[in-house]
Amino acid sequence: MSVFYKALFGVALMLVLLPGCKEKNNATPPPARDSVATEIPDQAQQIIEDNNLYADVDLSPMDMSYFPAKYPQHKISDPQAPPPVMRVIYSRPHLQGRRLFEDILKYGQTWRLGANEATELNVFRPVSIGGKKIPVGRYSLYAIPNAGYWTIAINSDLDLWGLKQDATKDIIRVKAAVTYYNPVMEYFTMVFEPTETGANLMMAWDDVLAKLPIKI
Repeated sequence: MSVFYKALFGVALMLVLLPGCKEKNNATPPPARDSVATEIPDQAQQIIEDNNLYADVDLSPMDMSYFPAKYPQHKISDPQAPPPVMRVIYSRPHLQGRRLFEDILKYGQTWRLGANEATELNVFRPVSIGGKKIPVGRYSLYAIPNAGYWTIAINSDLDLWGLKQDATKDIIRVKAAVTYYNPVMEYFTMVFEPTETGANLMMAWDDVLAKLPIKI
């Protein structure tokens, strides 16, 4: 084969292979996330939080507590487990250097037991609170703090922003004992504490701890 034809053959071969090489490069996946540095400078992290594309990052995250505790995890290991007794869904404000009373709460004034939407109690099996039977259903909760006790209201009004309560829809109001000088909680926290007759709904913030007895 002459030098001319060898050169012509080489050019033709390059023209055939070049599109394939280009397509292969375009199809190359980006590096795995694990191989990319994950540390984000504080300033960049703040920009992410302030400019989230789909939803703002809430300063008071929503959370929920079950009785029995961690019921969904328990159901994974036992799909035939009976339904939980109850759960509470609430948003968790934090102190941010403020004093709980005077700066955030005031004695004798209604509080939504959290932040944002009204705190919700889901009852999956009938219970008794303050001597009154509470049937299966959804309820909103709010509190009126006082020195030494909080008045806890269980209300039938639902899907509300928590700042206004319609007291005419209260099912029951009951006093919950309060103690002070407990371990300080930066974030407002609600959990169920098992008892011999059921559970206490524990409401803790700063060094204040209120307990609402619930019988099963």
